[in-house]
Amino acid sequence: MNVKIAAAQYNISFLEDWEAYQQKIERWVVEATTQEAKILVFPEYFSMELASLFSEEIYSSLSRQLEAIQSLHDDFIGLFRELAEQYQCIIQAGTFPVRIDSVIYRNRAYLFMPDGQFDYQDKLMMTRFENEQWLIKGGKKLKCFDSPYGKIAINICYDSEFPLLARAQAEGGCVLILVPSCTDTLAGYHRVKIGCQARALENQCYVVQASLVGNAEWSEAVDINVGAAAIYTPVDKGFPDDGVLLVGTFNAVQWVIGEISPNDCEMVRNHGQVFNYKDWPLQAPFIN
Repeated sequence: MNVKIAAAQYNISFLEDWEAYQQKIERWVVEATTQEAKILVFPEYFSMELASLFSEEIYSSLSRQLEAIQSLHDDFIGLFRELAEQYQCIIQAGTFPVRIDSVIYRNRAYLFMPDGQFDYQDKLMMTRFENEQWLIKGGKKLKCFDSPYGKIAINICYDSEFPLLARAQAEGGCVLILVPSCTDTLAGYHRVKIGCQARALENQCYVVQASLVGNAEWSEAVDINVGAAAIYTPVDKGFPDDGVLLVGTFNAVQWVIGEISPNDCEMVRNHGQVFNYKDWPLQAPFIN
């Protein structure tokens, strides 16, 4: 079954009120679904623009903004749940830093289904910024999600740079890995990009990256954002020779929308020019 997927190059706004946020998100969803996209992917930490709804004292503080936006968490869930149902699409709603207890936050990627159900993947591997400055902690569980288009996995930004995570998800049946990302340097963007392409190569699957773009000088958390969204594929017959189905204009505000065929991944895994996916276990004798 073929399906259109939309990866966002999303810009941070300074919002007037919650209604302005609702309207912005719905505009993005309408634009993608009007082009028949059925899976929508937003970037990591795109929810941090919600901090602009509070005072400067809050949005200029790394710790206070995390605490403040918890009051909007239920509204955030409700908004994306409603939009997924209304527009009959799957929405991977970037990430939202969720307070687990008084001292622990997790960087959580929600996945909303057209029937109103939703689940989440917590980020597992923390960057230095998250560990040392923001005090966000890693999650505890790696998941695969059932969907009408087969099993879907999520690797949140830095997670995509660690091959054993995606490998476990691929062995769990996933042929589509979504990567919401947030990078503030060109090197950071390329690290995630290279990770995404490597995971697609190793597992002979699709990997879709969404990127936060543009500057938000008012924000202490997401002030500089660079990148491009893309859809990466296996590098084999029937797929692009460079493994890149589509990539957006660097730092532009846009959707990157393309059609994927999850069944084609199974075809190359069984009949491809090479067997990256099948041959993975053959490494073991050389490293044990």
